[in-house]
Amino acid sequence: MTLPEPFSWSRDDARAGKLNGRFLIGVLSTGIYCLPSCPARPPKPENVRLFPTEASAQAAGLRACKRCRPDLFYRGEDENLALFDGLSARVAADPAGVADVSALAKMAGVSQTKLGDLLRDHAHLAPAQWLRRRRVAHAAAELLATRTRIAEVGFGAGFESESVFHRQFLAQMRMTPGAWRALDGARTFLLHLPPGYRAAEILAYHARDPEGLSERSEGNRIWKAFVTDDGPAVLEISLEKEGAWVKVHAERKLGRAAMAALHAAALRMLSLTSEVTPFETRHAAFVRPRRGLRLPLLPTGFDALCWGIIGQQINIKFAVSLRRELIEIAGEPVGRMRAHPTPESVANIDVSALHGRRYSRSKAGYLIDAAQAVARGELDIEGLANGSAIGAEKRLTARRGIGTWTARYVLLRTGFADAAPVGDSALATALQRLHGLAARPDPDQAARLMSAFAPHRSLATMHLWTSLKEAV
Repeated sequence: MTLPEPFSWSRDDARAGKLNGRFLIGVLSTGIYCLPSCPARPPKPENVRLFPTEASAQAAGLRACKRCRPDLFYRGEDENLALFDGLSARVAADPAGVADVSALAKMAGVSQTKLGDLLRDHAHLAPAQWLRRRRVAHAAAELLATRTRIAEVGFGAGFESESVFHRQFLAQMRMTPGAWRALDGARTFLLHLPPGYRAAEILAYHARDPEGLSERSEGNRIWKAFVTDDGPAVLEISLEKEGAWVKVHAERKLGRAAMAALHAAALRMLSLTSEVTPFETRHAAFVRPRRGLRLPLLPTGFDALCWGIIGQQINIKFAVSLRRELIEIAGEPVGRMRAHPTPESVANIDVSALHGRRYSRSKAGYLIDAAQAVARGELDIEGLANGSAIGAEKRLTARRGIGTWTARYVLLRTGFADAAPVGDSALATALQRLHGLAARPDPDQAARLMSAFAPHRSLATMHLWTSLKEAV
């Protein structure tokens, strides 16, 4: 069944998305059906048929377009999420094929304004920044997997010159491409710190549990235990004038994948995966007492997920002690420390075991349920940070016992730049003080107040939390 003739419609309205849901465009020459807003090149008029429903297009033997994803639209799913995921996959496969932001917008089939909105919503990054990160990630994988000349790796990732490649790789990975390649089998490596790096809050965060089993911090040093694919290891990070020296303590030599994972963990622990200057420039008066403040991240997604669930509706001191109980029960011994438990080890804990360690039965159940989802592959917790923030929040809140606060906390601690954990008690108190409110804002009010800090609401949250320690 096709639409009756005559049927008039405006291509401008179609491209703006105003006609989505009213009809579908069938392209007989390619055998696909599309949304009216599809960014693909318009087909020849003689090859086009209009269909009132998805069922009628499918009955004509047509299949859904992989670019505009009408199938997702008619299932009520987010077509922008599909667009972002598709763009991510195409750029990952061939970053050199995208010369600049203009070419990136053309690849996505959208305007540069729409591209900016898309990447800010899903990646919490500006398009140029997102593209640089994708290129560096591609180059980093090539450097460890091959012996191709460093300059050729840079060109293959889309960098226009060797100097630009070195500069941008250093800015993101905190080491040169040559030093990164030398990680394979290394026992020590140096991370370059940005000028004026502020270490106090980073060191304090990793010392938050004085009886910590998985991590501890004394003076200018941090120790963190891990389980890698090549065996247990302890990272010892020493913050010095020349940078952060990272020493790997392990019984045997670790392979390239394990070393890459430890390097990534160190970057997150030291909050070296993002810059603070853009936020500080925009909110100079607000940040003045805390200039240089950074938001420490958790080294793994599962660690962040466990923290989020454990910390629901309790104070920090109690949450720290409950987390220690979990590590005692299920963490693997690494020398005199214990690594944070794996999803598999938490999935096998009985609710009664955690209940006997002061967990409520509901909290224990939520934690074990989440671990089982990760262990079964239903929730790719380690891959969330490399994808869409909107998609990540949807997948997290679909789990039993995970609401907006928990999901946003996980996003914040895994590196998304614009996640505000509304509903957080300390955040509400800080906002009340900042704005001189008579009462603490509720979650909806807090969300409106935090919108002033977009697209840097994660770092703004850290500033607001820290401001509570300042004299009134």
